[in-house]
Amino acid sequence: MAGIGFNNIPGSGVIAPLMSFEFNSAGQYDSVSRLYLVGHKAAAGTLAANTPTICTSLAEATMLAGAGSMLREMWRIVALNAPAQETWLVAVTETGAAPTWTYTLASVPAAGGTGYVEICGERVIVTAAAGDTVTIVAAALAAAINAYSNALTGAMLPVTATAAAGVVTLTARHAGAIMAEIDHSIPTGIAGNIFVGALTVASVTPASGVPSLATALAAIGDDPCGAMVAPWADTASLDAYQAWLSDVAGRWAWSRQSYGHAWCCNSGNTSAQTTLGLGRNDRHTSIIARPATHQRPSWLWAAGFAGRLLPWLSDTTTGNVSRNQTGLVVEGIEAPRDRTAVWGYSARNTLLGAGISTWTATADGRVAVDKIVTTYRTGPTGQPDSVFRDVQSVYQLAGGFGYMRERLASEQGNKALMDSNPGALEAVTTPADIKATLIHGYEALEQRGVFEDAATFAASVIVRRNAANPARVDMFLPMDRVNPLDILAGNATIYAQYI
Repeated sequence: MAGIGFNNIPGSGVIAPLMSFEFNSAGQYDSVSRLYLVGHKAAAGTLAANTPTICTSLAEATMLAGAGSMLREMWRIVALNAPAQETWLVAVTETGAAPTWTYTLASVPAAGGTGYVEICGERVIVTAAAGDTVTIVAAALAAAINAYSNALTGAMLPVTATAAAGVVTLTARHAGAIMAEIDHSIPTGIAGNIFVGALTVASVTPASGVPSLATALAAIGDDPCGAMVAPWADTASLDAYQAWLSDVAGRWAWSRQSYGHAWCCNSGNTSAQTTLGLGRNDRHTSIIARPATHQRPSWLWAAGFAGRLLPWLSDTTTGNVSRNQTGLVVEGIEAPRDRTAVWGYSARNTLLGAGISTWTATADGRVAVDKIVTTYRTGPTGQPDSVFRDVQSVYQLAGGFGYMRERLASEQGNKALMDSNPGALEAVTTPADIKATLIHGYEALEQRGVFEDAATFAASVIVRRNAANPARVDMFLPMDRVNPLDILAGNATIYAQYI
């Protein structure tokens, strides 16, 4: 006769009469989608260095990271793309030099007018009154830069400004070579822009330095992490991501199983992007290709793409994790001003083959996802291997096995192990019971659009007691993941008239 199992009510020794019930959870899987932003804060920010801190609003991001800071702006663009996303900030210490620039104003029309300048794609507007001197207008421009805040998007500028004798000096809010990406442009398409031909932009102090990310990444520990976003794609930073997410000793190791994925951005032309990609082979990192001349910096690109895609990639309930992502618009990133910087099909195909993720420009001037890949290209012996090329693959594994582990824990946890269970004891499990849990879990994941062909899985899965350790069960799980529909190919044969 089968025994009823209890976790708290004793199975023997209870003599006095009572009517008693204990309450236990039957288990219900609920995935945790947490995004970490790793970047710089301003001096005014209250965030402690290398200390992961949750952030739930733009006002909170401004307080924690400081106005106009890299981290504040990364949080802002994530919120534009994923308003409900749980997001944490991790500040890393700056190193190197902060770049500076000068805006030299040669003249102002006697009748005055309006001047326009764009910094990182944000338009700053200054009005000059009749008779204003270059000194007055330069001071007004510096004040406008320092006070700038986009009323619609909340965007702020990554520079501060001072003015003297008709010259505005701009200083990046952070040190580091990546701050050289700050874009300065004088729009020539605006009629009457008094800065056209009168305002000269010059670089004074070059940007230098790359921060160490090891302490910041280590601070995340094994906490839930669906995505870690950092803008740096130099060799040292990519190596740090790889070590942090390693299958041997990192978050994907058998002994940790905390998973996660790194998102970053690389600036450069097709050759530079391809060279970088071909030098990497990491299934846990995705690199977004950014044209070097684009008006928005890398930290916005990386955060925008990750924010746009993580809600889908974390969804192992309705099949979104497996979907093709082509055409998803990334809010807050415009198409390049120079349309020759938009990669065509041949270039994008080359970049994807090198492990670099791609995008397209829409007809209305926005940036949309083309295809996101990891840098994984070859297997252990150097042979071509595309199993982990698609970013969907690693998120299917993380979400799918998170679900499987919950099923195993709720159905098979705290059990005794026997080859068979003739007494049908609830406290005992067998390899056959564990196999049944795996098959049922796989069938559920098939219904959720994560894996497919449950029949073949059921016929192929192997569950055995370990020959050397009778308290251990070994499992072989041949998983068939769902693939994104990326390519439709058709042969349209045309007839003058059907015969």
